[in-house]
Amino acid sequence: MGVLDGKVVLVTGGAGGIGKECALLAAREGAKVVVNDLGGSVAGGDVGDAGPAEITAQEIRAAGGEAVANSDSVSDMGGVKRMIEQAMDSFGGLHAVVNPAGILRDKMFHKMDDADWDAVIAVHLRGAYNVTRATVEHFRNQEEGSYVHFTSTSGLIGNIGQANYAAAKLGVMGLSRIVAMEGAAKNVRSNIIAPFAWTRMIATIPVKDEASAQRVARMQNAMRADQVAQLAVALAGPGSAQVSGQIFAVRGNEVVLFDQPRPVKSVARLEGWTPQSLMDHAFPAMTKDFTDLGASATVFPYDPI
Repeated sequence: MGVLDGKVVLVTGGAGGIGKECALLAAREGAKVVVNDLGGSVAGGDVGDAGPAEITAQEIRAAGGEAVANSDSVSDMGGVKRMIEQAMDSFGGLHAVVNPAGILRDKMFHKMDDADWDAVIAVHLRGAYNVTRATVEHFRNQEEGSYVHFTSTSGLIGNIGQANYAAAKLGVMGLSRIVAMEGAAKNVRSNIIAPFAWTRMIATIPVKDEASAQRVARMQNAMRADQVAQLAVALAGPGSAQVSGQIFAVRGNEVVLFDQPRPVKSVARLEGWTPQSLMDHAFPAMTKDFTDLGASATVFPYDPI
């Protein structure tokens, strides 16, 4: 018996890295899987190849599972609707969406062009919208459904050179939270994972010094995609019915629960504030509670999926 016995799961980005491990594990846990992957490069924007998704689907079938491949883009609503139709036609239903599909176009913000911004937003944020919007009414009608979206500490905490990626991934956090709140009465859940794992995206990180080389080596050896998949599949399953609206991270064998933005301090002035009094009194009173700009460099390393 597996935690996904009898369920149908759509896994985006399923040809490699975290997506592939999620697809393989979901199948081992009893799910029928639609393996989606555009088959493009890490930077996106190319035509792609249907072969990589089919290779994952073949691995699942060879191991005795059930899977079909799909090579549409999550950034295209028409393509996403075809994924859903394929799940219905092939397996008669859909119960969970695991959505790690993504691209990277890293660049300092003052050097970023519109194309780099738009491409990353389209895949990560628009893609999360597409797979959620295309399925949410079905999930609500059957009063069962789980979304496992992927965020990043680049958005939750910050990372230099990834303004496009960070904006998209923080947007996914907001989307997931609202979907969870609105879906609670209909048993529709949504959670997000900030992963730490060696994938082909991580392999694109420039190694500029010994410290970064050591960090990348540690990630490659100790932070694997299959470790992230364990949590993703658990969240997809009905056994996690009590878990929704949460932010998790996986780092090796460590599972982290993040807090979520809430007020940390307030100051009031009976006569109201002026720009000068804010500078003289309010900001100094709050300074010790400010979030350090350098926190991301010391708490969590660079971690795009």
